[in-house]
Amino acid sequence: MNDGSAADNGTRDITVADGAAGDHGTRSTTVADGAAGDHGTRSTTVADGAAGDNGTRGTTVADGARGDHGTRGTTVADGAAVDTAARNATAADGARDLRPPARFGAVFAVVAAGIAMVNLDMFIVNVALPSIGRAFGGADLASLSWVLNAYAIVFAALLVPAGRAADRIGRRAAFLAGIVVFALASAACAAAPDVWVLVAARVVQAAGGALLMPASLGLLLAAAPAAKRPGAIRAWTSVGGAAAALGPVLGGALVAVDWRWVFLVNVPVAAVALLASVRVLPPAPAVDKDAGRPDTVGAAVFTVAVGALALALVRADDWGWTSPRVLGLIVAAGLLFAVFARRSARHPVPVIEPHLLRLPAFGTATGANVLFGTAFGAMLLLVTLWCQDIWGWSALRTGLAVAPGPLLVPFLAVGAGPLARRLGPGPVAAAGCAIYAGGGVFWRLSLSLRPDYVAHMLPGMLMTGTGVGLTLPTLVSAAVSAVPPHRFATGSGVVTMARQVGIVLGVAILVTVLGHPSGPGALAGFQRATVVIAAMAVSAGLASLLLIRRRGGALRSG
Repeated sequence: MNDGSAADNGTRDITVADGAAGDHGTRSTTVADGAAGDHGTRSTTVADGAAGDNGTRGTTVADGARGDHGTRGTTVADGAAVDTAARNATAADGARDLRPPARFGAVFAVVAAGIAMVNLDMFIVNVALPSIGRAFGGADLASLSWVLNAYAIVFAALLVPAGRAADRIGRRAAFLAGIVVFALASAACAAAPDVWVLVAARVVQAAGGALLMPASLGLLLAAAPAAKRPGAIRAWTSVGGAAAALGPVLGGALVAVDWRWVFLVNVPVAAVALLASVRVLPPAPAVDKDAGRPDTVGAAVFTVAVGALALALVRADDWGWTSPRVLGLIVAAGLLFAVFARRSARHPVPVIEPHLLRLPAFGTATGANVLFGTAFGAMLLLVTLWCQDIWGWSALRTGLAVAPGPLLVPFLAVGAGPLARRLGPGPVAAAGCAIYAGGGVFWRLSLSLRPDYVAHMLPGMLMTGTGVGLTLPTLVSAAVSAVPPHRFATGSGVVTMARQVGIVLGVAILVTVLGHPSGPGALAGFQRATVVIAAMAVSAGLASLLLIRRRGGALRSG
């Protein structure tokens, strides 16, 4: 099988692997999860065949199909575990195929508990944000936004270094360490006396989540017989989908008791998962002890750069767009991004491989992901703030109000794959963006201070959910299809990072547009925000239209 055919089938497979991300997230997690259900088995079969030619019998992920070609250590983002997991899994296929089925079930249960914690945390905190603000003496929205953004920025920046660290120390050790760090940080979040201590604890929590996620799929694939690995990948991604659908409702129920339970609930789950992991998880020695050290300095520079830009956007309304502080932060962010780009070009194990962004279609799809992620992050927070702060609804009722959109996503994501193969990814993603923008326009025209969910909120939730289901999996597939087979996991990780950065910017922009919403005057601020969300979705759609399919199925950027 040639590389071209591997790329075509591998794209669909890597969409499966990317699915747990999110995301983060959150929110995009559901998208790729759904996509996985449609394509995982077919693409895996192709990758297996290719792998067999290279002597890596039983590799069930497309990235693994080219494992012998020198891509060691390309563990990136949520799909990051795919590449190195496949290598470890193939090393002992014969022995593992003899394990009783119960062994795999036990490993899956342990891994699912860990990744469910991380994915749920991306959803339930949104619903808790207004309650957190009231508990901390009416902390303003600009400060509260860092409870979300600090986590998202650090999680995105550390996925690549954490994945490579798992290669060096062993995925079992990385998974256990991630659970411990995440649990301790969750307890610190619950005990936080003020918003900034909470933000600091969220940074540590994100580091634990970033260490846990890339290792989880590798452990699962290593425990699964070769024939069962496609199903293992789909099961792994389905956990993220369940988190997206249940997260808002669960978050609302926990906030009804006390907002601190949003974080505290992780502690007993982590304790059970940790005890079970020690007994259940098979030994997983280091895959690549000789791999170069990941660019942790570059990850730190990236984190500070995104944080500086987000801070400038969040505080622009208070400080003024032309104030020295805002302009200084924007300039600093630009300089730090330049330093990050320079390090990525020179470091042997960079956070982002610059040549990927120069590949046809990959840069376009990644840029569209940033734009759509911006609209997505702003929308989720806007709906939460509107329901709780303007309509005065409880956190539980807000969670139930948000749920219809995420519930649509996995079903639509399944259908988006065949549609994109028939029409091309550009038109499908653009259509999804247009429907999403329509949801923003609907809210602009219909939202009122009088609560009426069915007439004023639900149609917009259904439209935005439809837009997410059509757009995100399509853009992920388009981006990864543009990279060589041995870089599927890396491409997946870059797209995941781009989506997370977009979500951060979306939250920051929403805070700036809303200002200090209160009373009857708040309606105008929210109406402006819905227009901004629609505009960002339209921008993403226009970028998506640049994805043009050549004859033979390859993509190029128009």
